[in-house]
Amino acid sequence: MAVAPNTPLLSRLVSASIAIANHAGGVIREVMKRGELGIVEKENARDLQTEADRAAQRCIISSLSKCFPKITIIGEEGEEESKSTSGIFDPASVPVVNINCPTDLSTLCEEEIVVWVDPLDGTSEYTQGLLDHVTVLIGIASGGKALGGVIHQPYYNYQNPGADLGRTVWGVVGGDVGGMAVQPPPEGKLIVTTTRSHSSVTVNDAINAVGPDEVLRVGGAGHKVMLLLEGKAHIYVFASPGCKKWDTCAPQAVLEAAGGLLTDIQGSPIPYHSAAPHRNSTGVLATAAGLHHDTYIGKIPQNVKDNLKA
Repeated sequence: MAVAPNTPLLSRLVSASIAIANHAGGVIREVMKRGELGIVEKENARDLQTEADRAAQRCIISSLSKCFPKITIIGEEGEEESKSTSGIFDPASVPVVNINCPTDLSTLCEEEIVVWVDPLDGTSEYTQGLLDHVTVLIGIASGGKALGGVIHQPYYNYQNPGADLGRTVWGVVGGDVGGMAVQPPPEGKLIVTTTRSHSSVTVNDAINAVGPDEVLRVGGAGHKVMLLLEGKAHIYVFASPGCKKWDTCAPQAVLEAAGGLLTDIQGSPIPYHSAAPHRNSTGVLATAAGLHHDTYIGKIPQNVKDNLKA
């Protein structure tokens, strides 16, 4: 379906990213179905890469590059996978999603855009069969700020036999959230979500300081933010340098489009310009819509903040 004339770049880019993320989800499911995951270790035994990561990144980056040749794309799986032209998917082959673009973002050009791609967030969980933790993340930034994001859940509904698999949620900061009805978290209690596999004394000190009634330890930054959007958790706390820009850019944009907020553990913005260090060395704290973010930043002990320096 053709895009209307004069449609802003950001609207076209988010719409294309929705279609491409959906397709990448199919690639991920196909690799799992074949059963040949091709697992390799990256930085350590907890930092894995599979053929699904590689194939999904090839699909996403080659497809976005063909449609938007002047944008900068940074993918988790490295330069070689970013250079591949295999697996191109044409988003024009599916219906366009009409994306409302805020007026102040309507004149962006391709050269101003940086896209952060995590082709398979929650790889460790993927290899363990914890498929509801898995997401595909495409985050769109300009001026160092997360502006648009797509979170695709390739295995949404997988525990319901016969149900259609997959869901894609998207958001534009200052605009809309689509793909789901955002739910408020329950009143009268505080539920925190945090890392499943990268815990530490510092991480636990930060969690304990905010006084949770319940802690959900799950995989994937995308999955954690989805818990905030689904009303299943109030706060995402991760006082560790363990995640990267491609983990947080898309979730941050969707969460902030829904009225929430995501910063580092000190309350400072996370920068997403192309020269920014990939690692979020000062941690992550995200709050659902309706919560006072600064209140929870203020509860984080100073020694925890001091342990996380840029």
